[in-house]
Amino acid sequence: MSHKHENLIRTLFHDPVSGNIHWREIESLLNHLGARIENLSGARIRVVLNGVEGVLHRPHHGTTLSRQDVMHLRGYLASARVTPSLYEEGRR
Repeated sequence: MSHKHENLIRTLFHDPVSGNIHWREIESLLNHLGARIENLSGARIRVVLNGVEGVLHRPHHGTTLSRQDVMHLRGYLASARVTPSLYEEGRR
């Protein structure tokens, strides 16, 4: 994993929640992790990562995720076994 994606995972799981995460960075991370992405209606997308399916929402106004969207994404990534600590374990 590139340092860019590694740093993004750390940022997503860091408290306080960042309000400055761009959607294009999330799409890049998901693609890098091998997620299967399917467009649904409106701003919704279905993501399948490590066998875990979830529905995410693209930002409606602007390009950055709200803090609530980051929390939702954080929960989804954790359920798909993508967290900073699990990533560190995988590197060893």
